[in-house]
Amino acid sequence: MNVGDTLAPLEIPITRTLIVAGAIASRDYQDVHHDAHLAREKGAPDIFMNILTTNGLVGRYITDRLGPRAVLRKVAIRLGAPNHPGDTLTLTGTVTAADGDTLEIRVVGANGIGHHVTGTVTVALPAPPPAGGIPGGAP
Repeated sequence: MNVGDTLAPLEIPITRTLIVAGAIASRDYQDVHHDAHLAREKGAPDIFMNILTTNGLVGRYITDRLGPRAVLRKVAIRLGAPNHPGDTLTLTGTVTAADGDTLEIRVVGANGIGHHVTGTVTVALPAPPPAGGIPGGAP
């Protein structure tokens, strides 16, 4: 990939299950991520996604687009508009730097109310093994 290349977008439906499962998986038990009534009491219109789930989705986007050999070296994100159930998160990416096997990709994730996430991902793309398998190993 070269500077200026773009990655195909990824659309992710934001469901209650995704929000709650992400919060549980990351051990984030704050009520605003699973209890709509308490989220509303705190001023939100509904439950909303936590940053750790968003971070995972950004990582998934990069590895889905660049393949299983892609190694995430750094993920630096900033949250903006919250992800609520019933919306769709659309992730896009643009290569902003390339140095050997390392790329820097600017990622933006937008939903119906604005930019949910912006950030930069540094990813290494190691060379594939030589044809015929690993030397001295099974083909």
